[in-house]
Amino acid sequence: MNSSNPLWTPSPARISASPLTAFRGEAARRAGRELASYGELHAWSVAEPEAFWSLVWDFCGVLGTKGDVVLVDGDRMPGAAFFPEASLNYAENLLGRGGKGEAIVFRGEDKVERRLSWAELEAQVSRLQQLFASLGVGAGDRVAAMMPNMPETIAAMLATASIGAVWSSCSPDFGEQGVLDRFGQIEPSIFIAPDGYWYNGKAIEVGDKVAAVAASLPGVKKVLVVDYLGAAQEVAAKIPSAMALDDAIRPFAATRVTYERLPFSHPLFILFSSGTTGVPKCIVHSAGGTLLQHLKEHRLHAGLEQGDRFFYFTTCGWMMWNWLVTGLASGATLLLYDGSPFYPDGNALFDYADAEKMTYFGTSAKFIDSVRKAGLRPIDSHDLASVRTISSTGSPLSPQDFRFVYDGIGKDVHLASISGGTDIVSCFVLGVPTEPVWEGEIQAAGLGMAMDVWDDDGRPVRQEKGELVCTKPFPAMPIGFWNDPDGARYRAAYFERFDNIWCHGDFAEWTAHGGIVIHGRSDTTLNPGGVRIGTAEIYNQVEQMSEIAEALCIGQDFDGDVRVVLFVRLTPGVKLDEELEKKIRTRIRTGASPRHVPARIVAVADIPRTKSGKITELAVRDIVHGRAVKNREALANPEALELFRDLPQLAG
Repeated sequence: MNSSNPLWTPSPARISASPLTAFRGEAARRAGRELASYGELHAWSVAEPEAFWSLVWDFCGVLGTKGDVVLVDGDRMPGAAFFPEASLNYAENLLGRGGKGEAIVFRGEDKVERRLSWAELEAQVSRLQQLFASLGVGAGDRVAAMMPNMPETIAAMLATASIGAVWSSCSPDFGEQGVLDRFGQIEPSIFIAPDGYWYNGKAIEVGDKVAAVAASLPGVKKVLVVDYLGAAQEVAAKIPSAMALDDAIRPFAATRVTYERLPFSHPLFILFSSGTTGVPKCIVHSAGGTLLQHLKEHRLHAGLEQGDRFFYFTTCGWMMWNWLVTGLASGATLLLYDGSPFYPDGNALFDYADAEKMTYFGTSAKFIDSVRKAGLRPIDSHDLASVRTISSTGSPLSPQDFRFVYDGIGKDVHLASISGGTDIVSCFVLGVPTEPVWEGEIQAAGLGMAMDVWDDDGRPVRQEKGELVCTKPFPAMPIGFWNDPDGARYRAAYFERFDNIWCHGDFAEWTAHGGIVIHGRSDTTLNPGGVRIGTAEIYNQVEQMSEIAEALCIGQDFDGDVRVVLFVRLTPGVKLDEELEKKIRTRIRTGASPRHVPARIVAVADIPRTKSGKITELAVRDIVHGRAVKNREALANPEALELFRDLPQLAG
């Protein structure tokens, strides 16, 4: 990794204009001393959590009553309580400020384009709110949506939050059982679904799936079918207690939205773990914690301001959708896209960025890697001068893809690689717009996040791989898991490895610059000969090779130890022969270390991945070891798993 010079350094004008700079000045005033750098600001934010989070509330202009107490039991995880006297409403903070211009721009793969002003969005929320109230939906009830990323989805979420009900969503490409594995656990009162969606040039009807899911959710009072393909009424007619959404809200005239202000810890979202190793965990997030954490990340780390054009490529089954929609609280216009990002020619998102003068371009590491491998150079083909920030998440962004962003997409952009998760509906580590970007490194721990890297004995380590932990509470910790009354499953998920410490399950490393490298999930960490190896270190080497489209790596139990097995999906026309195997091993040995060299290299036609695009190392590991994969419904292409079963190359 080249560490002699940063890839990008913000100009003095950028630093001066950043909201983070203004925040640091106010923090220094409240601290009564100079905070001369981001490092000093971060140290203050974790040493003085009451002062820091109180300032975030004030600086971001949270609508609600703050109360006099910021933190109770601040030495307990779980058990700490932030703003126990506060009352607020998440939807009010997104809609109640009266934004200017467009609130939402929507572009679908089928070329549909819609624009909603703030007033139009509020009108739609008002009518939905009245509909929900007429159906007896109140605080604490669940509203579940199997929806595309479209304006109706956001309006329904805001209406849900406005009355204190709890929102949960997934994308319409989930199979019937995958939807029921999620929504069947939370017993929703309302189920919202489309008549279909577009993907890769095809209109995909889901009416039969909607009917089957609705029939298996006995507590549902009403099924609302959203029109996307022009068949909502037809689909609704076949389902008991169903109506087309447009028909259901027609009797209600738009008025001012009313907001139920509730405690800071009132539930807002239920998100689900990926479910590749069992039935998904139902993770419950609070209204106040989600709002405050997102405001901090948007305003200070993303530099988001009123009028920004804010985009993240995401489905409604990924936490980045929840993160994206909170951008309304900063007065940003949300740019929504639904469909394949590569249809028809790989330029759809860059066309969108160019046409809409996007300022924040959020996507996945896999997307950036695919653009590079496709030979696209948006820097030459599109006007992306408006793009101030490019953000990447979902998996580690490789060093070569860091370089590609500056060479092939934009020379003067803040490349913000970010990492956190569904578990906290936010980030532990992310971008800092006032600091340099170094190749292959996430810039810093988030403000207020006492993140560290520990070895197996619970000792902090520097420039050495270990477990990503958080040593102090933060507002976006989950309230708990659904149907976990004594909190046993919640504690087991994060707090059993180290007592009173959040252990996130990522394998991480501090760099010499004070940045962070994520080496993959620690539960997929390889341990050949007892040496811990992150799978991302291997991917960073082999995915630079033109012969390899993508790769997946596991540890196979063998002969009393663990051996590294590398699966590769080759580019068209390439064969895995002895020469290519030697080239792969040499690349890994010289680029990583001899310990990283796989014992077996196997070519496969496809690699299984989750609905959000992440490769599924754990599921492949289970198949290789003859174990059942407990939840195939979480996978976008479950049929690919059979390519890994009983492989003769792994038998001896």
